[in-house]
Amino acid sequence: MHLFYTPDIATTLELPQEEAAHALRVLRLTEGTEVMLTDGKGSFYRAEIDIISGKRCYMRIIETITPEPLWKGHLHLAMAPTKNMDRIEWFAEKATEIGFDELTFLDCRFSERKVVKTERVEKILVSAMKQSLKPTLPILNGMTPFDKFINYPFGGKKFIAHCYDGDKQPLMEALQCGEDALVLIGPEGDFSPEEVEKAIANGFQPITLGRSRLRTETAALVAVHTMNLVNSKS
Repeated sequence: MHLFYTPDIATTLELPQEEAAHALRVLRLTEGTEVMLTDGKGSFYRAEIDIISGKRCYMRIIETITPEPLWKGHLHLAMAPTKNMDRIEWFAEKATEIGFDELTFLDCRFSERKVVKTERVEKILVSAMKQSLKPTLPILNGMTPFDKFINYPFGGKKFIAHCYDGDKQPLMEALQCGEDALVLIGPEGDFSPEEVEKAIANGFQPITLGRSRLRTETAALVAVHTMNLVNSKS
């Protein structure tokens, strides 16, 4: 059954313009066709196409379904974006397929990219959410200065992954099921030593993602997968 993203389904029964175009022009669905909708806020809606009027498509809700979350806690990944946008988009797609709650882009001292157009990344998050049949769309935050971000309040465990020597616990061992978790991933040149010190002073625990040297987007995906794996329900 086809799944459509309808963020305003609580206030309007009309498909958004892009979703309506896909339903009517690409899939050639007709009145009476049953589909699934999601508001990206945790619920599915079993519905049928009620009225087609030109390029507009109106729905009739048959049933609201709010499944149990696939993982526990709030999983937040904050990363310095790579110079190559394709790598950022690849990460966003795969992380959403695996499952997490929030993504923030960090502006660090050694960041290769200082600007990210979140509109494109948002579309990839939506597409990956639908493809993986999830009812929750990850929150997307634009570029945020590192020093500002580490001072934001966060109720769960906070971690920073870096490549410098020192006492670091594997992320898999540092996590506990059910706890909110936030992991920081630096740029290709890593966080600066000063940034690591500031993060630790603000309650971030240094962690390692293994002995292999990972690209930024690979490290970010490993962190998301580890958080999801520890917090997934059996």
